[in-house]
Amino acid sequence: MPNPWHCLLLLPACVAAVTLDCKHIRIDKKDFDLSALGGPKTIHEQRWLPPSISNTTFTIDLCSPLKKLKGVDSKEQCPSGTRVCGVEERYNPIDGVKEVVEVRPIAGEFSTSHGRAMDPEVTRLKESSNTALEGLRIELRGGKFPETRSGDLQKAIVELLCDRELTGNEGFEEDEKVVEAASYGRMGRRADGDNDDEEPELPDLDKGKSLQFVSYKSEKDDVGVLRLTWKTKYACESAEKEPAKEPTEGNKTAGWGFFTWFIIVVFLLIAAYIIFGSWLNYSRYGARGWDLIPHGDTLRDLPYLMKEWVGGLADRMKSGGSRGGYSAV
Repeated sequence: MPNPWHCLLLLPACVAAVTLDCKHIRIDKKDFDLSALGGPKTIHEQRWLPPSISNTTFTIDLCSPLKKLKGVDSKEQCPSGTRVCGVEERYNPIDGVKEVVEVRPIAGEFSTSHGRAMDPEVTRLKESSNTALEGLRIELRGGKFPETRSGDLQKAIVELLCDRELTGNEGFEEDEKVVEAASYGRMGRRADGDNDDEEPELPDLDKGKSLQFVSYKSEKDDVGVLRLTWKTKYACESAEKEPAKEPTEGNKTAGWGFFTWFIIVVFLLIAAYIIFGSWLNYSRYGARGWDLIPHGDTLRDLPYLMKEWVGGLADRMKSGGSRGGYSAV
């Protein structure tokens, strides 16, 4: 019978094995930091299904589980632990009705709920595809759709392509909800054209994005596979670290060292001591002028004391260098 303490000792290793640490990815003795790509990113697949238009929004977060959206029904969102989620909406231009028809958890960590692990796999493109492409190939698993005994397993394959001109976050600055609302309106006007058999021109919801949709279909062993490409400089093997930014007027203090702060603190302490001591001498003894300053007599005599100290030091150095009138034989 296995010792339960052994299981507890192995638990951290098990957790580390199924977790994708974006900040520390080491493959074939090469290090990658993808933490700058963290956060939810959306991409779309659109299809014309007369009389409706299908729009599947795929949301991915490489670095952490997707957070639940406030104000959205839980049935219209993927379960907790999801890293890649697909939500299909259908819009009918005739009556203007939009509804969510499917929610597909494609990849994530579902060990505690369904017993399926994300089991991430990261490889270099040069090794996985035997090409000169520079970048990474990341596979994320754990999803199932539908969530039944006969449901198909799901996974996402993201190819991060080296592009030194792109960060990978381009195209995600706009409000996603505003973009979709405007696009649905354009689709409705296009669908009301003279030719009912002509497909409406679907707007490009992902124009300018570094992340692009490739395909979503059943592949080997009926596994639903979502394929994406992502152009980013963080997938470059020879990427140099960005130089430190020069401190601006608003954050010059960020570059101050320990010695600078030490001088400032000492100065503030001395100033506080003089101010408090002066107030104390004035309130207690009614002192004026130099008598206000604590140890004013000592401060007045400080130049002379320094002069005597320097003179005495010089005399000692001269006497120390003399051999008392004797010379070596």
